[in-house]
Amino acid sequence: MAAEARFRAMGSDAHVVVVGDPGLLDVARRRVDDLEQRWSRFLPDSEISRLNRGRGAPLRVSRETIELVRRAVDGWQRTGGRFDPTVLGDLVRAGYDRPFEAVVVRPGLGVCVLRRDCGGIRLDVDASTVQLPAHTGFDPGGIGKGLAADLVAGELLAAGADGACVNIGGDVRVEGSSDDAGLDGRWIVAVDHPSGPAPAAVVALTAGAVATSTTAKRAWAVDGEWRHHLVDPGTGRSLRSPVVAVTAVAREAADAEVATKAAFLAPPGAELAALDELGCDGLVVDADGGTRRSAGLHRFLVENAEVTA
Repeated sequence: MAAEARFRAMGSDAHVVVVGDPGLLDVARRRVDDLEQRWSRFLPDSEISRLNRGRGAPLRVSRETIELVRRAVDGWQRTGGRFDPTVLGDLVRAGYDRPFEAVVVRPGLGVCVLRRDCGGIRLDVDASTVQLPAHTGFDPGGIGKGLAADLVAGELLAAGADGACVNIGGDVRVEGSSDDAGLDGRWIVAVDHPSGPAPAAVVALTAGAVATSTTAKRAWAVDGEWRHHLVDPGTGRSLRSPVVAVTAVAREAADAEVATKAAFLAPPGAELAALDELGCDGLVVDADGGTRRSAGLHRFLVENAEVTA
């Protein structure tokens, strides 16, 4: 039988479904909290905060943080810099220097001298150290929730679950059986439409991930100018795009997260091609509410199914 839990984590709503021992829900919740304590740039004692304070010096960190930074740098390389985890200075200058709920009430002053330099990050896996360039900060927000979903889903199955679905802020990883014989054990995931109650699509996965990035949510105003959390590394400012949401379907949620950012930054009309280049299917929602889907997405689409996540 399946059991589920909903809670707040990483500044988002989290939803975990476990097929098997219901006690594993507590394991999942503690693990998500553990990763947030390591990775949040808003917690002063997190490994990411200490890394950002110690720019220029190697810092010994946990294997989880090594993996976070490694996957982020790999995403930067695979997307030709369109995904960039070193946009922290740009986010601070835009006013996103505190948890989002507080940004909406009172944006920050936006004073920051950090620059982008993902290529200058140094990882020593054997020594378990990360070294940032002295002038650079690291923002885990573009990949952290997806990687957390990947890690927790895998650990739940290793702990004995027959199946698991981990959704952190819309970044979803599923693995194992969903305990739904009518859908051959597949997991059903609804893709939110940013401008309406009906989903943009409903997909079924045996194992894999779905992630969405959108400019319609984490947005705020500074001196009458609307800003959001998706930064264009080419300008250092909130991205201006005719697209309001991109969803990617991939094997892992961390890869899907990277793909959505890369697609957002592709030339207008080339968003689906950018997903394809990274081995993902998906969809794009334009400013007029219209939806464009990749040619291969039909393999995952279902109608009139009860949603898991």
